[in-house]
Amino acid sequence: MFDMMKMMGKVKEMQAKMKEAQDNLAFIKETGESGAGMVKAVVNGKKELISIEIDESLMTKEDKQMVQDLTVAAINMAMQKADISAKEEIKKSTEGIMPNIPGMDFGNMF
Repeated sequence: MFDMMKMMGKVKEMQAKMKEAQDNLAFIKETGESGAGMVKAVVNGKKELISIEIDESLMTKEDKQMVQDLTVAAINMAMQKADISAKEEIKKSTEGIMPNIPGMDFGNMF
């Protein structure tokens, strides 16, 4: 017979683990680079831009468009890496709590 109290306990445990995983996303840091490392962007697991570094040699008026393009590329790369790391963190945090249900990916919740 279905044990509703046991299931509710699992749901509460899952909620606590998800909250913990969400909090941990702020500590994940990923770096994206473009232009052979001339532009570097760092984002966290919550997809917030933490810092950006631009090589001084790019700081000319003539290079404005290139700097903008390299900046976008570096940020996008860092965001992709952070997304992968965040999904791994969520998966690790929720492992063993809920059954493995095909098609139910908790990593996509963030």
